[in-house]
Amino acid sequence: MTELDLARHSRLIDPQLHVWGWEIPVYLFLGGMAAGLMIVTSLLALRREERSGAARWLAFAAPVLVSIGMGALFLDLAHKAHVWRFYLAFRWTSPMSWGAWILVLVYPVSLLVALAGLGEAQAERVVALAGRVRLGGLVRAAGAVGRRHAPALLQANLWMGVALGVYTGILLSTLGARALWSSSLLGPLFLVSGLSTGAAFLLLFGLDAEERELVTRWDRAAIAVEAALLVLFLVGLSTSGATGQAAAGLVLGGAFTAEFWSLVVIAGLAVPLLLETLEARLHLGATRVAPALVLAGGLALRWILVAAGQA
Repeated sequence: MTELDLARHSRLIDPQLHVWGWEIPVYLFLGGMAAGLMIVTSLLALRREERSGAARWLAFAAPVLVSIGMGALFLDLAHKAHVWRFYLAFRWTSPMSWGAWILVLVYPVSLLVALAGLGEAQAERVVALAGRVRLGGLVRAAGAVGRRHAPALLQANLWMGVALGVYTGILLSTLGARALWSSSLLGPLFLVSGLSTGAAFLLLFGLDAEERELVTRWDRAAIAVEAALLVLFLVGLSTSGATGQAAAGLVLGGAFTAEFWSLVVIAGLAVPLLLETLEARLHLGATRVAPALVLAGGLALRWILVAAGQA
């Protein structure tokens, strides 16, 4: 047997070295949560013409979260001065090219939907605020366009959220050299997890009783589907040969087992699902404990998968 000793220490060549740091899981988490917000706020607007002030204002959170996530992604780029090159072409086979354009398209659609959803008094406050930087007329015109095309924009916002949520998972799954990420289930898993975290984000604020009931019901469904997809994800790895079994072993008895089961499965899925079910069936007062746990679990899921995939 011939043994080779590697003297180099290049994270771009040697697979045992980390390439992605904290910026990527933060970006994936915020992007997924923004996608979930776009989906949930669109569904609320399509289901209910009358909405609470919180539900209307929180539509603006999606582009804000995307901006913060893109800031984290920008910090990770090795050649920051060349980021504009993403927008000189579109490559059908490149997930990063798809993602770059999806992220740009999120802004006009989500902002038009948010402006169109405001009540008259709320809209005037936004116009007055924009007027301080001489953008009042533009904001007023954008709101009028949004209201005129509200049904089509809500549909576009919903499907743009779906595309953004799936993209956050596909970004990892296309890197097939990393066994833990080599799964077609990561796209649906991250989409459903993003939907759950988006719903949880809304539940932290002052929704009315009917909105809270609807969003909680959607969150429970998303948690259940996410748990099922996680099981399928791990089963798929465990039955895909020695490499897949080794990858699954990282969270099934390996180095990331304690974090995965305590933060993701128990705190992020099982406990919130139990709390939300009890609140609904026993008509208990809603608390912010379950939504906070869902958000923590969503971040932990992405952090662990990114770290374990590079272990």
